[in-house]
Amino acid sequence: MAEAFAAGFSRVRKGYRLNPFRRDKRPAVQDLSLRLAEGEVFGIVGPNGAGKSTTIKILMGFIRPDAGEVEILGRAPSDPEVHAEVGYLPENPCLYEHLTAREHLRFAARITGMRPREARARIDEILERVDLLHAADKPVRSYSKGMTQRAALAYALVHDPRLLVLDEPMSGLDPLGRHLVVEILQEASARGKTILFCSHILTDVERFCTRIGIMNRGRLVAEVTPGELKHRGAGVGAETAAPGAASPLEAFFLEVIRGNRP
Repeated sequence: MAEAFAAGFSRVRKGYRLNPFRRDKRPAVQDLSLRLAEGEVFGIVGPNGAGKSTTIKILMGFIRPDAGEVEILGRAPSDPEVHAEVGYLPENPCLYEHLTAREHLRFAARITGMRPREARARIDEILERVDLLHAADKPVRSYSKGMTQRAALAYALVHDPRLLVLDEPMSGLDPLGRHLVVEILQEASARGKTILFCSHILTDVERFCTRIGIMNRGRLVAEVTPGELKHRGAGVGAETAAPGAASPLEAFFLEVIRGNRP
């Protein structure tokens, strides 16, 4: 894999044993090959159980693939140095409830090698950007679900990483919170950051991704760009659009998943 790519998968497979006394596995990711270019915003969508979260866990080095190669910023996911350049937001953030958001960010800044003076300024900046400066010194246990999600996003952003890996970043957010997060990710993209994320909210994916992949049953079954979606939407009349589709991406998604792609 070339170093020009921020992340890559080559024929990656991963399965899980349903029965510890048997060798056969249920496939979670099958023959995944994907390269994520520097500065790209790549969104992965798919039904529940499609393999999206497993893909992200493999990239982050939390689990090992059964076969294939994975690369992140030119190095193996197991390389400790690579994590200082990656910001990660899990699907269900687990923060220390007795600590404040500011204390979490101090810890994140320290372990990623930020200088104390730089860290202090950056922490206030990012807390204000995620609309948490007013609650920065309150324990996380007092936060709503949306506030916790925004605190976890700040944790992923505080060290200004080159690559953002986000699993359901809009989870638990109200419409205003979703709009704020989309703005933050658009700003990161405009600064040349690479973003990989999974989401069930197709309108958010369609809004700012440069490329979108659809996963189903562990496979990357289709890829599309916003330009291609726009072209398809212009050529699809009301009589041929996928039933119930609210947007070009949703129509494309339904066609792919139902096996009706033209």
